[in-house]
Amino acid sequence: MKRHFLVGRLASGPPPLPPGLDARSAAVLREIVEQYVATGEPVGSRTLARRLPMTLSPATIRNVMADLTEAGLLFAPHTSAGRLPTDQGLRLFVDGLLNFGELSEDERESISAALAAAGRSLEDTLAEASSLLSGLSAAAGLVLAPKSEGSVRHIEFVPLGPGRALVVLVNSDGQVENRVIETPAGLPPAALQQAGNYLNARLSGRSLAELRRAVTEEMAANRTELDALSTQVVAAGLATWTGEGRTGSLIVRGQARLLSDVTQIERLTAIQSLFERLEAQETMLRLLELAEQSDGVRIFIGAESGVFNTSGVSMIVAPARSEGGRIVGAIGVIGPSRINYGRIIPVVDYTARVIGQLLG
Repeated sequence: MKRHFLVGRLASGPPPLPPGLDARSAAVLREIVEQYVATGEPVGSRTLARRLPMTLSPATIRNVMADLTEAGLLFAPHTSAGRLPTDQGLRLFVDGLLNFGELSEDERESISAALAAAGRSLEDTLAEASSLLSGLSAAAGLVLAPKSEGSVRHIEFVPLGPGRALVVLVNSDGQVENRVIETPAGLPPAALQQAGNYLNARLSGRSLAELRRAVTEEMAANRTELDALSTQVVAAGLATWTGEGRTGSLIVRGQARLLSDVTQIERLTAIQSLFERLEAQETMLRLLELAEQSDGVRIFIGAESGVFNTSGVSMIVAPARSEGGRIVGAIGVIGPSRINYGRIIPVVDYTARVIGQLLG
């Protein structure tokens, strides 16, 4: 069964002990995970004896570590005397032992300001959000916006030079999207103006799909007042948004961070496979499913999400919802399993809310 962690209210005090763990076991597991997140190195009993908030002998700690290992929460890499957490141990830590807090007001203002620049296109806003998450988490940031089904407010064609033009689309919610199209040789600027006027006269609250159907019917019946060149511009402009198979926009930034501490060839192969999955259409659909099933942040360790099938990698994802509660996207990070969960959870949570407001 896939398990997840929902963030409804960010905790301010220590969480209660998970079922099945006494205070000593919980303290040992928490310290091992926190040291793993900080250094990636196995932790031994002597180190734990110095760092634990309670006085325990190395022999007692070794016994506790043996019990946690037998329970499947820790493992010993190679012949090391130290221990590392398993995916199951990380899951227990995240669900029951993790301390995390609110972002500061300065951090909130910095995130909001970075994403709210006036005049930015939808793609630029999403790319900035993904880069922002990557930078704040030292992991790969991902932002998904589903295909817009809302109505169109305005369409404009802007010449970029011989053979190219920019199509500017303004959605009913005020979001701006840009696409570059190829134009016929020798196209005069007046033809671009004519194409824009023709489409804007037929919007009437229509979605892109509805607009394309209406225009296609007019063209098929030869009922347009457009000349041949303007007709080609209209067809190319509509095709950029309404092509078959478009399911949304998935932008990933910071993939190289996933390779920063990979030394084993099998881990490199697993990460490369993950990159391939991120480029697949079904990944976007799966991310939206995960977002729709949650009201807050969800944490997936190893293969729990179904997006990737490897240990050593974690994903933190949250839905971006409009003020009316409609899902308008998904925000998250993918990184090594020793990412700083306590730091990243509130970052993802707040960024998702900002994006929800911008896209909703």
